[in-house]
Amino acid sequence: MGAEVQFFAQTDVGRVREVNEDSYLVDRRLKLFIVCDGMGGHAAGEIASSLAVRVMREQLAKNRDLLEDFDTPSGSTTRKDVLSLLEFSVQKACSAVHAEGQRDQSKRGMGTTLSALLMLGSRGFIAHVGDSRIYLIRQGSVHQLTEDHSLINELLKRGRLTKEQIDKVQYKNAVTRAVGVYESVEVDTLDFDVLDGDQFMLCTDGLHGYLQDGEIPTIAADTKDEELSQKLIDLANGRGGKDNITVVVIRVPTADGADVRARDLHLKLEVLHRMPLFRYLTYQELVRVMNITDVRGFGPGQVVMGEGDGGDELYIVLTGRVRVHKGDATITTLGAGEHMGEMALIDSAPRSASVTAEEEANLLVVRRKDFFDLVRKDHSVAVKLLWSFLGVLAQRLRQTSRDLGEARDQLSLEEISSDMLTEFDRAELDRETSVDMKPIRRIGS
Repeated sequence: MGAEVQFFAQTDVGRVREVNEDSYLVDRRLKLFIVCDGMGGHAAGEIASSLAVRVMREQLAKNRDLLEDFDTPSGSTTRKDVLSLLEFSVQKACSAVHAEGQRDQSKRGMGTTLSALLMLGSRGFIAHVGDSRIYLIRQGSVHQLTEDHSLINELLKRGRLTKEQIDKVQYKNAVTRAVGVYESVEVDTLDFDVLDGDQFMLCTDGLHGYLQDGEIPTIAADTKDEELSQKLIDLANGRGGKDNITVVVIRVPTADGADVRARDLHLKLEVLHRMPLFRYLTYQELVRVMNITDVRGFGPGQVVMGEGDGGDELYIVLTGRVRVHKGDATITTLGAGEHMGEMALIDSAPRSASVTAEEEANLLVVRRKDFFDLVRKDHSVAVKLLWSFLGVLAQRLRQTSRDLGEARDQLSLEEISSDMLTEFDRAELDRETSVDMKPIRRIGS
């Protein structure tokens, strides 16, 4: 991102509340954007949200050198380093809010949601706690990059509630995680590619609670960036305005060469989504999977894997074609979007066949260790992948059963044919013997 990002931020008390307990921050130099929705009596929510915003910004500013090093081609700072710094900053904010609540009895138990977006070069980093949200609007589609830590979302995920029943829930605004209620908190983090032309929206539940599915892209497409935040606030107020409303809209300018990166990114996400193993993952979960992949290039005739070799990698064809074979006998050829070796993600059995590039090919590679690290950290992804693996195994068992059944039927036909041929030969032998012996018996008589 060569040019400066544009941003437009607004907050509104709404039509019911007397105090605005939301806070937001925009730091142009750090390219840091935060929204917080405070909670607690006696204006404690307002204190919690503003304190959390300030402390997190201070922690990141203290480590500006590390952030700048990441954005340098020769820098040694990794994506994990940045994510760790983000999480550390949220924990410092959590500790500060909790300490303030312990110091003042009237503020005890106060807390706040926190959703932060940090942009470093062409990479975005998110830290998230609570039920405020960060949306990505890209090429006419909207993707929610954060997951609500709320009672409603937990009930929906567990199948205890349907979307039609949400209005009947008594404590539907209750959050399951908040900054400051306890001394520490579990923080969701995510990093992803930022493309030229991307648009982000950070907002509190005072807005997204009034938005309908699929409404954001239409509103964004029909509204100028500088007018979008006010239009969304007016929409929330027009539909009730029962809570404070905060919106931060960010636009990444478009530059030359953006189409190539966008095309490559779209291709990776598309081939991952087409795989049976990953088809049930959400957009942000697919991004987590994509983050543990590498792209490897193979020239014509170059061996990808050899029969009998050990292996711990899943291969997915991005471009080109590869040949799967045993010796010189070709089993099949695979093209873009097709894969091989997924069982290597769960065991170390030797490869059952060889794979060789037929032409210039780029393959997406997932290593077992990285796969298990992802599964251990994200329980939701783990459950989905477990069910997908069971589906893949069930499909293979059914196919194996069909193949065995067809082989058995073929064998039975061959046995029947053999038995029929034997009976036919015996009948012929008896007939010929009978014809030859009759003259002998007549002569003898």
